[in-house]
Amino acid sequence: ARIGLYQARIADGFAVLRDGDLERKLPTVFVAEGESVLTLLLGNLEHMINHKHQLFMHLKLAGVNVGTPDLDQFR
Repeated sequence: ARIGLYQARIADGFAVLRDGDLERKLPTVFVAEGESVLTLLLGNLEHMINHKHQLFMHLKLAGVNVGTPDLDQFR
C-alpha cells in the first residue's frame, strides 16, 4: 500500500515540474548554495538503483529465485 502511495506522490510532483524548473537551484544540507533540481533527481535515481541492485544481490545470495527481469523492472 505504501509503494502505491509513494508512486502517487511522485507522479503528483512530476505533474507540476516543468523543464525550466530542472535548472533551479535548491539549497541542501551538503551544498548550501544549492544544487539544480535535475542534479538532485538524478542523484536520487542513482541511489535508488544502487539499493535495488544491493537488495537483488542479497536475495540471490539467500537463495531466492530472482533473475534479470526482476532487476530491470521499475513498475
